[in-house]
Amino acid sequence: MIDTHGRRFTSQHWFAAVLVAMVVLIAVATLVGARLLNRTTEVSNDLNDHIAPARTAVAELNAAVVDQETGVRGYLLSGDGQFLEPYESGAAAEQRLVGEIRELLPREPLAELDTVVRQMQQWRTSTADPLITARRDAAVPAELVARSKASFDAVRAPLDSLDTRLEALRDAGRADLGESRSVRNTAFAFLVIALLLLIGLIAVLLRLVVLRPLTELGTAVRRVADGDFEHELTPRGPADLALLASDVEAMRRRLVDSLEESRRQSAELHRSNTDLEQFAYVASHDLQEPLRKVASFCQMLQRRYGSSLDDRAQQYIGFAVDGATRMQQLINDLLAFSRIGRLHADRSAIDLEAVLDRVTDLLAFPIEETGAALVRPPLPVVPGDATLLTQLWQNLIGNAIKFRRPDTAPKIEITAELDGGLWTFTVRDNGIGIDPEFADKIFVIFQRLHQRDVYTGTGIGLAICKRIVEYHGGTIRLDTSYTEGAGFIFTLAAATEDAPT
Repeated sequence: MIDTHGRRFTSQHWFAAVLVAMVVLIAVATLVGARLLNRTTEVSNDLNDHIAPARTAVAELNAAVVDQETGVRGYLLSGDGQFLEPYESGAAAEQRLVGEIRELLPREPLAELDTVVRQMQQWRTSTADPLITARRDAAVPAELVARSKASFDAVRAPLDSLDTRLEALRDAGRADLGESRSVRNTAFAFLVIALLLLIGLIAVLLRLVVLRPLTELGTAVRRVADGDFEHELTPRGPADLALLASDVEAMRRRLVDSLEESRRQSAELHRSNTDLEQFAYVASHDLQEPLRKVASFCQMLQRRYGSSLDDRAQQYIGFAVDGATRMQQLINDLLAFSRIGRLHADRSAIDLEAVLDRVTDLLAFPIEETGAALVRPPLPVVPGDATLLTQLWQNLIGNAIKFRRPDTAPKIEITAELDGGLWTFTVRDNGIGIDPEFADKIFVIFQRLHQRDVYTGTGIGLAICKRIVEYHGGTIRLDTSYTEGAGFIFTLAAATEDAPT
C-alpha cells in the first residue's frame, strides 16, 4: 500500500508544482514585461531625446539659413553694415545646429543635411561673399540680388525634405510607442489573468485534492467514532492523505480487534462472576451449614459430657469451636469483600453525618467499654452507597478502638477538607500505631501484623476499606507523617454542588 501511495503526488507536491508554475510565470512575465517596458522607454526616449529635439534643431537651422540670406539681401539693397550681423550669426548658428543634429541622429542617414551644408558653403563662397565684397566698393545691380535669392532658394529644398523625414520618423516613433504600450498592457493583462487562473487552480486543487479527501476521511472517522466500527476507510487523495487514511483504517482494525477481545473478556468475566456468585451462594449456605453443625455439636458435647471430660478434652473442644467460628467469620468477610461493586451498585447523595451516627450506634458497646472519645467536624454529603460507606467508617473507627494502647482510652480525631472536586478525610487515633514499612502490606487481604491470640479479626478489614474507597473513585493510604498512633487519609468525590465550577 505504501508503494502505491509512493507513486502518487502528495499534497505538498501538488502545491509545490503550482507554486513552481507561479514562480515560472512570474519570472517569464517579469522578463517579458521588463523587455516591453525597456522597448517602450527606448521609443519614448528616442522621440523625446532625439527626434523632437532634432526637428527643433532643423527648424532653427532653417531660420539660421533664412537669416543669412535675409541679411545678405538687406545689405546688398541698403549698404547698411548692420544687415551683415544676421548673416554672420546665422552662419555660426548653422555650424552649431548641424553638429547638434548629427549628435541627435547618429544612426540616421543625413544626406539632406550634407547637401544643405555643401550648398550653403557653396552659396557663401560663390555668391554671398563676392556680393558683399562688391557692395562695399559700389552698388550692386538688382538683377544680381535676385540671382542671389534664387541661388539660396535651392538650399531650402533639402531642409524641407529633412524636416519631412524627421516628421515621418516622429510619426513612426509615436506609432511604435503606441504599439509598445499596447503590447505591454496586453502582457500585463495576460499576467493578471494567468495569476487569477493559477489562484483559481490552487482553490480547485485545495478543494479536490485536499479538502474533499479530508472531508470524506473526517466523515468516515466520525461514523466509526459513533459506533459503526465495521465501516472501512478507503484511502483517497494525495499520497500523504491516503497514507493517513490507511493509518486510521489500521487503527480502526486494531480497535475492532480490541473490541472483540474486550467482548470476549467481558463474556468470560460475566461467566466468572456467575461462578463467583454461585460460589458465594455455596459459601454462604452450603459451606457454613457444616461449620455451624460442628460448632453446635461441639458445644453440646461440652455441655452434656463436660463433667466427664478432663481439661485437655475441654481444651480440644474449645479449639474446635473457635476454629469453626473463625472459619464462619472468614467466610463472611470474604463474601463481604467479593460483593463490593457487585451487589452494592446504588449511588445516591449520602449524608456522612448520618452514616457516622449509625456507626457510633453500632460501636456503642466498645466505645462505652473503652471510654473512647470521638472528635468529628461537620461532615459533608457525598455521592455513594450508604451500606459501603457505613462499613468503611465502621472498620476504621473499630480498628482505632481495637488497636488501642493498654490502660489508655482511645481518642479518634476526624477531619474533612474540600480540595478541588474531592473531599479529603483523615482518621487519627492514639493507639499502638503502624510501622511505615507496612504501609502497603496492611491493605492486602489476609495480611496481619499481630497474632490472632493478641488481636481478633481475619485481617481483611483494611482491604475492604481500600476496595470501598476505590469503588467510590478515591484513594486511601497510611499517614506515615503521623507518629502519635495510626492515621489514615482517604478521598471521596464531592457532590456536584460542592465541586468548584
